[in-house]
Amino acid sequence: MDRMNFLSFFLLCLTSVASGNKANKHKPWIETEYQGIVMENDNTVLLNPPLFALDKDAPLHYAGEICGFRVHNGPSGSGSVQFEAVVLDRSTGEGLVRSKEPLDCESQREHSFTIQAYDCGEGPDGVNSKKSHKATVHVRVNDVNEFSPVFVERRYEASVPEGRLFDRIVRVEALDADCSPQYSQICFYDIITPNVPFAIDNDGNIKNTEPLDSKRQRVHTFWVTAFDCGKNRAQADAQVVVTVKPSCKPGWIGWTKRVEYTPGSGSIPLFPSLHLETCEETVWNIQATVELQTGHIGKGCDRDSYSDRSVRRLCGAVRGEVDLLPPPSPAANWTSALPTLPSSDSSLVFSFNGSNHVAVVPDSVVSALSGDHFTLQLWMRRGGANIQPTTTQTRGNRKEEETIVCSTVKNDDSFSHYSLSVHGCRLSLFYWPDVSAARPVKFLWKLEQVCDSEWHHLSLSVQFPSVTLYVDGVTFDPALIHDNGAIPNPAPRQRMLIGACWEPEEKQKEILNNTIPEGKDSVKYVGGYHGLLSGVTVRPGSVEPHSVVECLYACREGLDFGDLETLGSGMKVHVNPSQSVLVLEGDDIESFNRAVQQVTYRNSLRFATPGVRPLKLTTSLRCFNEESCLSLKQLEGYLVVLQPDAPQISLSGVGPHLARPAPEFEGPRGIPLFPELRIVCSLSHAVNTAAQGMEGGALMSDAVAHTLDGCEVQPLGEELNPEREELLVDMVLVRERGLEIINTTAYIAITGAESISVYEDVLRSVHYRLAKGSARFERRFRLSCSEMNGRYTSNELTLEVNFLHSVHSLDSLYQPSHLLASQQQFLHPSHHAGELSGHVLPNPHRNSVVPGAATVIIMVCVGFLVVMVILGVFRIRSIHRRGEGARGGGKEGSSQWDDSALTIIVNPMESYESRMGISADTEGEAEEDEEVAVLLLTSPLPLPPCLLPSPLPLCLLLSVCVAYQCAVLNLSVNKACRFLSVMLRRK
Repeated sequence: MDRMNFLSFFLLCLTSVASGNKANKHKPWIETEYQGIVMENDNTVLLNPPLFALDKDAPLHYAGEICGFRVHNGPSGSGSVQFEAVVLDRSTGEGLVRSKEPLDCESQREHSFTIQAYDCGEGPDGVNSKKSHKATVHVRVNDVNEFSPVFVERRYEASVPEGRLFDRIVRVEALDADCSPQYSQICFYDIITPNVPFAIDNDGNIKNTEPLDSKRQRVHTFWVTAFDCGKNRAQADAQVVVTVKPSCKPGWIGWTKRVEYTPGSGSIPLFPSLHLETCEETVWNIQATVELQTGHIGKGCDRDSYSDRSVRRLCGAVRGEVDLLPPPSPAANWTSALPTLPSSDSSLVFSFNGSNHVAVVPDSVVSALSGDHFTLQLWMRRGGANIQPTTTQTRGNRKEEETIVCSTVKNDDSFSHYSLSVHGCRLSLFYWPDVSAARPVKFLWKLEQVCDSEWHHLSLSVQFPSVTLYVDGVTFDPALIHDNGAIPNPAPRQRMLIGACWEPEEKQKEILNNTIPEGKDSVKYVGGYHGLLSGVTVRPGSVEPHSVVECLYACREGLDFGDLETLGSGMKVHVNPSQSVLVLEGDDIESFNRAVQQVTYRNSLRFATPGVRPLKLTTSLRCFNEESCLSLKQLEGYLVVLQPDAPQISLSGVGPHLARPAPEFEGPRGIPLFPELRIVCSLSHAVNTAAQGMEGGALMSDAVAHTLDGCEVQPLGEELNPEREELLVDMVLVRERGLEIINTTAYIAITGAESISVYEDVLRSVHYRLAKGSARFERRFRLSCSEMNGRYTSNELTLEVNFLHSVHSLDSLYQPSHLLASQQQFLHPSHHAGELSGHVLPNPHRNSVVPGAATVIIMVCVGFLVVMVILGVFRIRSIHRRGEGARGGGKEGSSQWDDSALTIIVNPMESYESRMGISADTEGEAEEDEEVAVLLLTSPLPLPPCLLPSPLPLCLLLSVCVAYQCAVLNLSVNKACRFLSVMLRRK
């Protein structure tokens, strides 16, 4: 029985199982993909389409119901942890996806995961449940405007030049931490500071609404804010600072158009505050050229204002040079037909027109220039001023060689020939060491200095076969040396031309001295030079050293660089030989600006030539962007050299009078005129006395060592009579010092640059000599000196020479014999020592000499003038007293002669007669005559210097004296004659 029950139960179970499997036949079904949205800070996900799971086993209980959803990881392996799915209705299969915690859009905006539905199976315990396929769910987290904009920087700064409108000065930027474009984007900016000339757009770009002025307001400060699209304002506003710069113009800043130079200042900076402004343009090379134009100052620059011969002496050149273009004179007449031009220095400039201006040096001069070792020096300027080409000159002729010097000289037993020519910008020396045997050699130099129409100094040293050329003190090697081959030999005839050369002998025709006459054949001279020449000299023998050549040309002024040690790296400085052009080159602006400020002007002359020197600054820039590279215009200014303090050359040590016995002047050497001469040169300049507690200014004189270049001794009045008088100079001393002298009857001129002590020695050796029996009473001389070729002169020292004669010589020279006795008695030395105090009287003795007539007359006139003034005062007083007596009725006062004035005035003639014991002839006649004499002598008017004894005839002097007094006092002729007779009787 039990066995039967067990089998029944077992069959029942098998039947139940078989029937259950047949009830849950289908899997749940869901969509394959869902799109979900969840709000930030929320957990419910809204799916599209909604989450529903379907099962075909419905409406079976359990088998047709959805018991749940399972969430699996997404493709990225994340998402399932944060989300879950729940069943809202088991019968309908509706579900809900939600996050386990609030989501943050800013951390993760989108989530992806898979979901799967499963049914309830066949029973409450979910046995035999089935699962659906997996569906992908994309969940997007919707943003919430929880964040406000934040500016990237709290302060924005910018600088702009004034006077312009800009599209953008500066851009401000704010960021929003929200994740969605709606709330993370900044929709607009705003300037919250009122009344500012700026505007801002939605992108944060700030621009100015009107041109800015740095003078009115240099710095503008304002605040801006930002708003996102959710209209949230920025947490903190931003500050904007705009600096207005003065308008930037690329170029040099601090240029001074006028620069002043005080002579004696040494070197001064030309551009102490100059700097280059590139307006932030990047440059990699800067080149500046400073040009000082001194061509109008002398021969290209300021030099010692001495003659060429004096400069050669100062530079230590070897003597013996021969001047081929000397100043015209009777001894050097071959330059008389050449036109000359004025020169700022002392040199003589000759003009050559390329045709008929030729100087033919005489054979007497050429004969001293033999030998193949010589130095030729000259100043040259092609195409000089005021030179017009002749009408027969064609364009083709101008291209021919222009000969400066053409010479054939005789050596010991042969003739040598050379010619110096210019052709375009080439200088050539054609040299023939022996015209009868050797072949000619031609040396060529290509030089810009030959064709720039400026003054240049050429020095050609020939030591054949070696030739050295110095142009402006700089050595130039020949560009080409070649043998000219078969050229017709020059005629073996000694001659030299300046300004042209001659044609072969068979073509020569008649000429007249230096010019070709009109109508004559003009081919006699070929290769005419067109330009200016000066200082053409040849010195045979050894050549000049380089140092001497540099000294002869050396400019005393020019451009210089202050301190080469301070020159920055990468900087280069170049100065041309004449120091008129200075070039700076560099790549760094700061270093370049410092270098420009070191450019100086120097002038070593104590007495610089005043005037204006034009100044130019040319700048070239090279940029990385060549198209937009800056271009700077040329700057022009001028340097003004002020008038130097004039030196004062003082001549002293010589008295105004020199009196010697006449026989001493007749000696073999005569009498030295200036034995104690002293020459002093000083400079007077203003000094600042304010620092010394003194009021106003003062002049200070500094004694300095100077170099004189000329002194002149000139007789005043008539010229020297060579038969009776002459001036002598120590010629040995003059030659030793290398000075030049011109001794004529009108003057003695000593020239040459030398020290003051040398000129003192030479002038102290000047003697004045008279021939025997050529005595005279006086002779006046004037001495003056100068320096800088007469630019500064000394005071004029006048010396009066008095010849002291014995009485016997005076009798034979000037006096009648019947007056000698009275003259000798009158001229007692004890009475006239005071009158000769201004003279030098060696060994005076009684009755030996008399002073010069002019000296005595001057002293007597001064004495009588004083006496007459005193007399006039007393006469006025006596007239006043007589007037008072007449008004009082005094009878005695009106009838008696007032002789108050006579008690003061003493007639020197009467005193002399009283000492000699002379009395009047008759008493009555004397009283009448004395009345006239008293009237004449007591006049308050000055008497002429004629009432004292003099070596002139007394009758003539007395007549002139009486005529003068009678004319002044309007006396009658009768009284005048009586007075004259009285005076003659007394004499």
